[in-house]
Amino acid sequence: MSRLLYENSVSYKGYLIIPFVFGKADNYEIYSYKMLSEIGHRSKFNKAENPAEIYGSDVSKIIDTAKEHIDQNSEFVHRGDSFKSRYVYRNNLIIIFQEGDKYFYDHYPPELLNNIAAPKLFKSEYECLSWIKQGFDGRYVRQRVI
Repeated sequence: MSRLLYENSVSYKGYLIIPFVFGKADNYEIYSYKMLSEIGHRSKFNKAENPAEIYGSDVSKIIDTAKEHIDQNSEFVHRGDSFKSRYVYRNNLIIIFQEGDKYFYDHYPPELLNNIAAPKLFKSEYECLSWIKQGFDGRYVRQRVI
């Protein structure tokens, strides 16, 4: 599997649809998708790979396939767009969440849907994004003194 195409991800009815290039045939890319769910591990589709078992010849077709599957098989009533504050930085997916006056984030690397975020709370979305960017830029890397 190639990297997840977070920049082409689509939020739909409580799910985040994330396309990726599944393979190639005759120099044409074949697309598949993975999903995240706003209810996390309580959803059988959270981190699922192509539950519709249909592949597409372009990103828009695979997104449409995933939407159709969600329409027919959704497990919950959608509460709002949990994935509206998402960013792609250096091919990593960052999703910012707010609960009350606190912010936190999920961080998914380019090839896996494994959340590697630090357990940290922030006072604003800006503070959260700044902290994440500084981490990417190496400002939080511990240096070993010899």
